[in-house]
Amino acid sequence: MSDNEQELADTYNQALAFEKEGQPEKAADLYAKCLSMDPSDMCGASVRLASLGLGEAPLKAPDAYVATLFDQHADDFDDILTGQLQYAVPMQVAEYLAANAPGPYQRMLDLGCGTGLSGMMLLDMCVHATGVDLSENMIDKADERACYDELFVNEAVHYLQEWSKSEAPEHQPFDLLVATDVLPYIGALEDLFDGLKSNAAPNAKLVFSAETLPYDMMEGKDWHITPNQRFAHSKTYLQAMCERAGFSEVELFQDITVRLEQGAPIPGYLVIAQKI
Repeated sequence: MSDNEQELADTYNQALAFEKEGQPEKAADLYAKCLSMDPSDMCGASVRLASLGLGEAPLKAPDAYVATLFDQHADDFDDILTGQLQYAVPMQVAEYLAANAPGPYQRMLDLGCGTGLSGMMLLDMCVHATGVDLSENMIDKADERACYDELFVNEAVHYLQEWSKSEAPEHQPFDLLVATDVLPYIGALEDLFDGLKSNAAPNAKLVFSAETLPYDMMEGKDWHITPNQRFAHSKTYLQAMCERAGFSEVELFQDITVRLEQGAPIPGYLVIAQKI
């Protein structure tokens, strides 16, 4: 670790300590210093500032932060997610599709594929599966599962934009587009849903999960940063995004517990819609 990296880490850890001690102003000063030291924001200081109400909310979590976060946790990710956090969205998706729309799907796109939990659960329903994730270490773990035909290290919106613009014959649209645990790292969803629209085959099915907050905590906004430094979305905003992308036939809009956070349930939605 270089001297600059060590200084950044020390500053961030000191900010965290102030935050945990209930001294948000001191923490905010140090988070701001982190941002000046590292504009790419691999620490996620901008999200921390916004969650404290002491900084403008970014439109999404910084790419460098998301990549670093998931690179660090790739080795124990499955145990943390399905054990400690009791995350079961891929299993819920597979259960619904198996009972109501088992396919087969010719081409599946799994955005934010992580270690391949969704790919593993949906493998038997798909002829061809593509996984995309910002974290190279996560992609390596997904590759070990051997449930994808193609894997790409890329940010979701970038990938969608690049794929739709390419004239390569293998760059075909998808008839099953999956984004589980992606929206909690993106605030403004317009670019994401425009990209989904551009890469969806006729009658394609879209599957995604989202976190939300109680009405008073959303403050009337389409999206809001949560106390846990993720992004929550309102039901009306998610419905509008489905309409925007042409996924007008909503088959399922279910209230779920997305995960646990320090033992407390995090409310959210599981949405399955079809392109019309």
